[in-house]
Amino acid sequence: MSLPNFPNPFNGLPEFDKEDVLLFLLASVGQEELALAHIMNAEGEKIQAAVKEFEDKCISLDELLDTNDNVNDLLKTVIKKEMLLQFKIENVIKLFEMKDKH
Repeated sequence: MSLPNFPNPFNGLPEFDKEDVLLFLLASVGQEELALAHIMNAEGEKIQAAVKEFEDKCISLDELLDTNDNVNDLLKTVIKKEMLLQFKIENVIKLFEMKDKH
């Protein structure tokens, strides 16, 4: 039995050298960091709005605490994503160092 013959998905794409690829990886980390910053800002605004609603007696203490728990859970996820981005950036740095040696 022979192996299946898959088409090359990279046909027709421009060729990039190693430095271009590493710069694209760094740019992708930057874009992800910016997206996470927007998420954290939105969560901060969510907490501020919930506190104001609580002060205005529009929501109960339990609802305020639920909002806090939801924000806390999302921020834990953001922290996990930050850790993955840290690993990614460390790998890119290693690749840059390897590129300079070869």
